Amino acid sequence: MVDATLGSSEELKKLNLKLKGFKIYEVQDTFVGLPDYSRRDFYKICLHHGQSTIHYADKSVSVNRYTLFFGTPHIPYSWVVESAQQNSFTCIFTEEFLNNNERLKSLQESPFFKIGGTPVFTLDEITYESIKSIFQKMIVEQESAYQYKDELIKNYINLIIHEAHKLQPSENFFTAPNASARISGLFIELLERQFPIDNPHQSLSIKNPQDFADRLNIHANHLNRAVKQTTGKTTKDHITERIASEAKALLINTDWNVADIAYALGFEYPTYFNNFFKRVAGITPSSLRKGRIV
Repeated sequence: MVDATLGSSEELKKLNLKLKGFKIYEVQDTFVGLPDYSRRDFYKICLHHGQSTIHYADKSVSVNRYTLFFGTPHIPYSWVVESAQQNSFTCIFTEEFLNNNERLKSLQESPFFKIGGTPVFTLDEITYESIKSIFQKMIVEQESAYQYKDELIKNYINLIIHEAHKLQPSENFFTAPNASARISGLFIELLERQFPIDNPHQSLSIKNPQDFADRLNIHANHLNRAVKQTTGKTTKDHITERIASEAKALLINTDWNVADIAYALGFEYPTYFNNFFKRVAGITPSSLRKGRIV
């Protein structure tokens, strides 16, 4: 699925190749339907004009007319555009780009990008036009040859964040009737986005039910009930099965040593991984690699 505020799938593929730290653009389109959530490894600030519903964990928020949205790569969401006409300005930037500015780095703890924060703001027309002008300036600078345009754009991002600090967050959140299905879907999305493991220096950052519950800003018991109700399996079952599946793929298709695979899958010690794999697969990692069962 493609987020309606990001444009076409082909544009996004090109964008991922070209992105050097930030990208600002405007989307003017006639769009009706449900845009898919698409994993992105960058932060996003979106200024949106139109009627939409934003789904986030077990909550949803209806927005109409003017909206300012803050997206983080750590929390998946879906955005349903309900009006025929929609207009968006979007600024996306990587964590590295953000961390290169100490003032912006301190703002990562703001309620906009912080897990459990409030990412949606309803604007009046005057505020919308004011923030829109900042986006337009960023677009101009992005295409300019100015030597220090990166720093200037960081300052514009900083300005938007400060403007948002002055605003009250949207309070028209409601619990969706299919909250269990949505929570389960977000859990599966968070789990799957960590795979495949493509280098031995990579390590799973969220690997137990509490980690996933923290990311979704819900209680671990609430998450487990929703996942069990929807899929018939517990969160721990899903995590265990997915890690075991990835372990088998790495053992069969790579020449990494078992210790590297253990680390990449989030195990502190190879012995922990060996015991885990033997328990769930009935075979040791080295035996699977050698193609024989003991």
